Amino acid sequence: MDINQLTETSVVISTEQLLKHWQGHRTLTRKVIEAYPEDKFFDFSIGGMRPFSELLQEIIDLSDSGIEGIVTGKWGNMNDLAHVTGNGPKTKTQFLEKWDEVTFRLNQLWPEIEANRFQESIKAFGMYDGTVSSTIFYFIDNEIHHRGQAFVYLRALGITPPAFWDRY
Repeated sequence: MDINQLTETSVVISTEQLLKHWQGHRTLTRKVIEAYPEDKFFDFSIGGMRPFSELLQEIIDLSDSGIEGIVTGKWGNMNDLAHVTGNGPKTKTQFLEKWDEVTFRLNQLWPEIEANRFQESIKAFGMYDGTVSSTIFYFIDNEIHHRGQAFVYLRALGITPPAFWDRY
């Protein structure tokens, strides 16, 4: 079967289940933020990877600006996002507060996405062609990828990360 030739034939999960799945990942990532030592938050890295604070800011930017773009059709410029400009939170506590704000915002804006829009073609941030659903999957995949990097960092620092399956 050629995956590129698949068409929409049935619903596998509901839009509410997709949000719950995403928020489950966000719950686990928040546990990683909590476990991360503040004194290593902004400068610890391995093998040239960015520090956790920079990875986290990218996740926050994509989720926050992404849900806004999906709902309103108004996409900001990637170069204006905090992970590019460096204008993000300056403490771990501020990151946790921002994380919680974005979590609330996702829950608040999600119902505004009508079910038929998930297959709609969009150009995220004016640069990335896809559908609403493929863009959301990218945001989730990006978070999982960067959380995996943070797991490596935590282990290198002698800290056992939260269980990867503990998303609730």
